[in-house]
Amino acid sequence: MLPRTKRITLIAFITLLMFQSCDRKQEETKNESPVEFNQKLQDELRKMAEIDQIAAYIPQGKYKEMTNEEWNSFKDSVFTTHQIRLKEIFDKLGFVGFDLAGEEGSFNFWLMVQHSDHNPDFQGKVLADMRIKMEKGNASKRNYAYLTDRVNKNLGKKIIYGTQVSYNEYGQAISRPLEDSANVNERRAEVGLESIEEYLNRMTVSHFEMNKENMLKKGITEPKLYKVPNE
Repeated sequence: MLPRTKRITLIAFITLLMFQSCDRKQEETKNESPVEFNQKLQDELRKMAEIDQIAAYIPQGKYKEMTNEEWNSFKDSVFTTHQIRLKEIFDKLGFVGFDLAGEEGSFNFWLMVQHSDHNPDFQGKVLADMRIKMEKGNASKRNYAYLTDRVNKNLGKKIIYGTQVSYNEYGQAISRPLEDSANVNERRAEVGLESIEEYLNRMTVSHFEMNKENMLKKGITEPKLYKVPNE
């Protein structure tokens, strides 16, 4: 047992550390200014996302009249122009979290970053900040998983969550090369995603419906689906 004098000194030292720790936490809290909801930003991102979705889908309405060259030029212009504006927003505000522009605004910002494939370095920077926001409950875990795979794919790395796919000759969705494929469903569950089999089936059905005319010409009359575990 320590002598009384040394015990008192030790207690005083521990108490001092506790006060210093509290002071640091209070200072950190003080320095973290509350984020004010930005309606103007949410509205801007909504309008941008509407155009983004036109470019991301197959040509519809008046866009059907475009040649392949014109359509591809239109898509590139939309994604490139949007990325410039997204970078301006990101440089000033970081990843757009729920607190800044609501779940809708955060989703739309993420969605357009997903489509900035011509600039994977930018996508990676957004991903790093999105992770910080996600760990604080200020961004979507599901969307973080999608952007993680998008960045990895664009950098030539194996994907983690199986969200990036290609299609075989039967129009069946196939995951791009996976890191630790045996445990992919466990990772997907951690971020709130369905099993990879269910996801690939959903993508297969969507691909079939979008390309139904060509599929039927090939003699493929229905989507070729995977067996889902526990069904």
